[in-house]
Formats: sequence, structure tokens, C-alpha cells
Amino acid sequence: MPTHTEILEHLKNDVILYQAIINTDTEIRPELDIDIYHSLLSSIVSQQLSAKVVKVIWNRFTDLFVEGYPDPEVLLSKDHGILRGTGLSNSKANYVKNVAEFKLANDMSFDFLQTKSDEDIIQYLSQIKGVGRWTAQMILMFPMDRPNVFPVDDLGIQNAMKSLYNIALEKKELKAKMLDIASVWDPYRTLASKYLWKSLGT
Repeated sequence: MPTHTEILEHLKNDVILYQAIINTDTEIRPELDIDIYHSLLSSIVSQQLSAKVVKVIWNRFTDLFVEGYPDPEVLLSKDHGILRGTGLSNSKANYVKNVAEFKLANDMSFDFLQTKSDEDIIQYLSQIKGVGRWTAQMILMFPMDRPNVFPVDDLGIQNAMKSLYNIALEKKELKAKMLDIASVWDPYRTLASKYLWKSLGT
């Protein structure tokens, strides 16, 4: 695996991106977490919410469990109303239980998933109702730190690239342009994407 410095050297091939990288005040490092089940629950809770709201709801949610860990069997035993009381939407209260059910019936270990390709992991986790392609990509990018993931459907990535590259396209044309630009970052599109988010102040 190349060093952080070597990856940044490769990303210099895109002058616009590299300028955005050196303008950020934080160096982005991997955030590996081998507990994929826990990360997936966190990802579902955080969908479409601000970081401040996520922290409140996540703390209320984890406070329901011994030592703050949502054991899947205990999670499944929790009344729907209690989960809703933490601030989870009706859908999310169902989705976290879906993750727990999947965890009990299937292998979600880091070692098992690590043997699979990115696309295979996306397909595997997307079997869970409430886990779509974007959520699976977040698992690949953060707890698993797979190096070449590019979430073209992410609104933040789209906005950052529209701004940085002065793109006035939308929908299919926008995504095609984004993929074309990102081909220069290959095989390190994950770190490039993280810096794009950072350029938005996230």
C-alpha cells in the first residue's frame, strides 16, 4: 500500500484538485474500524442529518444498550417506539433492526468482507433493506479505507466538483463529467473524494 505522501504525489496530476488539497488545514488519514456492523448502524443513523443532530441521536440510541454497544439481539428486542424516542425516523428505526437481523444471519466480519471486491461488498451489504449503494460506499471509504471508491451520487461530491471545476451540467451529463475528471485520480479516488468533502468545510 502506498504512503499518504505517494498518493498525494499522484493526485498532483490534477492541478485543480491538488490546489484544493493544499488549501485545507487538515491532513486526512485513514479511520479504520473493523466493526462493520457498528459502522453500518452509525451510517444509517447519520443519513441526511447534520453532524450536530447526528451526535445527539446517536448518543440517545447507544444509551439504550449496556456499555453503549447495540448488541444485535438486544437491538431486535427493543420496542419500535423506544427506538423512535431517540429521534430516529420511522424508517431508520426499521433499518437499524434490519442491520441487526443481517448481522445475526450473515458474516459481517472485517476479515470476511476484506476478501471481497468493492462491488461485491456493495452488493452484499445492499441486501439489507435501508442500505443502498451510497451507504455501502461509505463503509468502503471509511471503516474499510478502500483506496479507489468514488461516490458519484453523493450531493456533497457533486457540489464540490461543480464549484471547483466550474461544471454547469446536471444529472447524467454531470455524472459523466465527474467520472471523466476522477479517472485522473485512479486508483486513489477515495482520498480525492475525502478532500472534496473537506473543501466544502465538512
